[in-house]
Amino acid sequence: MEGLFDLAVLWQAGFRNTTCALGTHLTPTQFRQLSDRPGRWVYLAFDQDPNQAGQQASQTLARRLQGAGLAVGIVQLPAGQDPNRYFLAGGRAADFTLCLQGAQRI
Repeated sequence: MEGLFDLAVLWQAGFRNTTCALGTHLTPTQFRQLSDRPGRWVYLAFDQDPNQAGQQASQTLARRLQGAGLAVGIVQLPAGQDPNRYFLAGGRAADFTLCLQGAQRI
């Protein structure tokens, strides 16, 4: 996730294995925790910004995670949404699960 509200709404929806990049960068501790198991799947759900900033940031972070041996999927949410807005607009946990399953695998 990109922001704290994104993390909170996913936690409330039952997605417990989440972390927040606080923008687009992971702390060294977060990165170490994610990459402690090569081959682990990590899904990035950043803002779907009209200026493509969130999408570009997720591509950059995806390459970094891949370099650590992780498999990466980029979640495609509706235009202009982030996870928080997605759930506020009526998205349900089952809907988000479908977004995870349909993530663009890098």
